[in-house]
Amino acid sequence: MNWSIRWRLSLMMFLQYAIWGAWAPFLWKYLTDPKPEAAGMAGGLAMTGAQAGIVFGMLALACILAPFTGGQIADRWVSTEKFLGVVHLGSGVVLYFLSQATGFTQVTTLMGLYCLLYAPTLALTNSIAFTHIEDQKIFGQVRVLGTLGWIFAGFILAGWRGYAPFAGADCVVLAAVFSIIQGFFCFFLPHTPPARDKAADPLAFREAFVMLKNKNFLVFMLIAFVVTTELQFYYGPTEQFLGTAMKVPGSLTPIVLSVAQAAELLAMALLLSYALRHWGVRKTMALGTIAWPLRYVVFALAPLGPLAIMKPLVIASLTLHGLGYTFFFVASQVYVDMVSPKHIRASAQSLLALVTLGIGTWLGVQFTGLMMDYFKPSATALGQWTPFFLVPCALTVACAIAFLLFFKEQTEEIKV
Repeated sequence: MNWSIRWRLSLMMFLQYAIWGAWAPFLWKYLTDPKPEAAGMAGGLAMTGAQAGIVFGMLALACILAPFTGGQIADRWVSTEKFLGVVHLGSGVVLYFLSQATGFTQVTTLMGLYCLLYAPTLALTNSIAFTHIEDQKIFGQVRVLGTLGWIFAGFILAGWRGYAPFAGADCVVLAAVFSIIQGFFCFFLPHTPPARDKAADPLAFREAFVMLKNKNFLVFMLIAFVVTTELQFYYGPTEQFLGTAMKVPGSLTPIVLSVAQAAELLAMALLLSYALRHWGVRKTMALGTIAWPLRYVVFALAPLGPLAIMKPLVIASLTLHGLGYTFFFVASQVYVDMVSPKHIRASAQSLLALVTLGIGTWLGVQFTGLMMDYFKPSATALGQWTPFFLVPCALTVACAIAFLLFFKEQTEEIKV
């Protein structure tokens, strides 16, 4: 692969995840913060946790629908790079209007439209990269730029908030800017024409259902589903938790949250291959499963201890997210690829994506919103963060125990 193609694919990944990283860690706080006392002041939209869950869950629903919409268009009728360019430009426009919206119905509608445009691009950027990468081992070196893009978005947002304290919808505006840049850039990506005769089946995951007859694979899928639901307790309210309970200034939360992505980057680049080679899939994924309840324990205990001790401990515990994500979710993709028969390997990955990125994420976001409304943690009720985070802590502990008891080391293909 020549350097011209490589740097274009790398920059594509950088911008792809800079868009997501600009809004995903910060949107929940904007949705649920009280409305500003006066025009031009920092504030949010004063939504309930359940309402925020509906808005936040739009991307998960869109990921379920993506194979039927954008994926089919790019596979059958339009070159991938042109489709990406058009939908990213459209996404940027929708995000701008989203930043101006204030009502729940308006915000939900615009967020739904944005996610329908953005969701197909997650798979299509991988697809265009694999099409033009001759050695598949290089994909990781290209994809890692996506994590750097996510971190970069956090630093840009932190710099902006340090200069202009107004937080509000700035995360959405930044995502709009990245989307417009990505939209124009995509027209310069390597030409990738539609393969009409090889168009992906939007229901490809159906072929992999037969693998669920294997007890080990069924245990894995069930645990992956539950873990995904509990992961939303981190993705949604963590910025709010850092601000209210740990007194992290709003201008610094994007940088603090990037600790998790930095740990993910290091774990993916330096630790994962070693762990899989020396410990095997079972021990590697077990470590990933254990990392999340440890982090939630720290989050739950933090409001009860002295701030001078608990604040740095909480920030340090963010590294457990990067470790957990890499050792469980990235390793799970390796596991699925390892045990799936060759003729349904893509279908098995589609099933994993449906269970985790789709159904698990959507249900987890709704559950998180309901728990936020039930416990009502806030700046005036810091103690409520403890029972709130004990909920995912208990469920991820159960997942870790179940994984250790029922999941067995497996390297051979599942017979179907």
